Amino acid sequence: MLTTNAPALSFIKPFLLFRFRAFSTSPRTISIFPATKLHSFHSRRSRVCTFIAMTGNNATAGVSSPEHVAGKWYSVPDLRLRDHRFTVPLDYALDRDVSPKISLFAREVVAVGKEEQSLPYLLFLQGGPGFECRGPTESSGWINKACEEFRVRGTGLSTPLSVSSMLQMKSAKDLVDYLKHFRADSIVNDAEFIRVRLDPDAKPWTVLGQSYGGFCAVTYLSFAPQGLKQVLLTGGTPPLGNGCSADSVYRVAFEQVIRQNEKYYKRFPQDVEIVREIVKHLAESEGGGVLLPSGGILTPRVLQLVGLSALGSSTGFERLHYMLETAWDPVIVPGAPKLLSYCFLKAVENFLSFDTNPLYALMQETIYCQGASSQWSAQRIRAEYEGKFDAIKAAKEGHPVLFTGEMIFPWMFDEIHALKPFKEAANLLAEKKDWTPLYNIETLKNNKVPVAAAVYYEDMYVNFKVAMETASQIAGIRLWITNEYMHSGLRDAGGKVLDHLLGMLNGKKPLF
Repeated sequence: MLTTNAPALSFIKPFLLFRFRAFSTSPRTISIFPATKLHSFHSRRSRVCTFIAMTGNNATAGVSSPEHVAGKWYSVPDLRLRDHRFTVPLDYALDRDVSPKISLFAREVVAVGKEEQSLPYLLFLQGGPGFECRGPTESSGWINKACEEFRVRGTGLSTPLSVSSMLQMKSAKDLVDYLKHFRADSIVNDAEFIRVRLDPDAKPWTVLGQSYGGFCAVTYLSFAPQGLKQVLLTGGTPPLGNGCSADSVYRVAFEQVIRQNEKYYKRFPQDVEIVREIVKHLAESEGGGVLLPSGGILTPRVLQLVGLSALGSSTGFERLHYMLETAWDPVIVPGAPKLLSYCFLKAVENFLSFDTNPLYALMQETIYCQGASSQWSAQRIRAEYEGKFDAIKAAKEGHPVLFTGEMIFPWMFDEIHALKPFKEAANLLAEKKDWTPLYNIETLKNNKVPVAAAVYYEDMYVNFKVAMETASQIAGIRLWITNEYMHSGLRDAGGKVLDHLLGMLNGKKPLF
């Protein structure tokens, strides 16, 4: 096990990096958590879970205004929860009276008995883009640790951007004009909107950013550091650079994905032949694939997409293996054809989840863009690997079929049923050049906010080398480098990761 506490880093030189906030099938999302109280807020712009911690009076009690409505307290085991709804501008660049409005949802979470205590807020920014923060069902994991010190907020009910709601747009251009407001800069504006309304003294709060949520936290450091008491990053240090950094990100990402495939087949060597058989069956089927329960088509390259979830999380290998065990229906009538099972086909769709989280597919590459277009970066970089990811060729030649990782490809909008209506919008987003900045390197270079980051050495989603390059640009950051956890370490380790990062900033883990 590799575990290192890296000392504080100084800046090398400033540069601008753009990264958008996570998206949600509902409006922009942020989650807010006060010490021993947790809050989450769901923003129409993305599925980002934000938890905010801040000290002060219990300012949210009984609050009701056109901009903020607080609900009543309710319970889950060992926790008390309360919902908040905020009405915020869609476009912060416009006058507040002129901009269309969207709804943000925040769930406040505190330990039982601490509802009226003055607690610091912890703002938790969930990963994505396009995935919501689930409401807690009990006090466990990192939330249990956070509730010892903070008030927490989570998300899930903001105005949703789902497949059906996005179909209300009259044209692909209208949809793109709407989605451009769903990036990290807008998430930060949402967070600041809420922060100053929760606490009459508008004290700065702690931000915990997981994965893409960490990208948003670095945007926060860039443009609104006055709102931050401290920042904790878990697998969420974004690439910093002018233009579009997607090409450089995907070049290192494909290399890590290849290594993850090698590790998977080393653990489950019997699956090499199973996957080859499935690919051959799909390629030989009418239309080049098999109908999925949702109405889409399972082609060899759609099958490869399960690597997005399977190759980079702590239990992903096991989940993939057990899914492949169910691939084939038994032949119970002599002479009947060999068919893929419904159980398997449904499991593939569950791995992908583009039907419930379409914004992830639409916005994934835009998180790397500032003042430049992505031009379907992952598709172009994939072509540089000279057929290594050609599933049909690998199956025919007897090689292992490689799964892909966190990449979105243009053909997905032809073969995945839920994404088909958004093909034109996806192409417009890939061509769009006038993306706003997401990072201010000069500000990061002169950062005064305490920052601690968990950097996972074998992270498939946020490459280790990219993370280290970014850390060198954030003044005063402290790094915890480890291969004990995967990208999902915050969720998998209970309260250990959060406790370690807090200890790096509160003096329990001094520099050495």
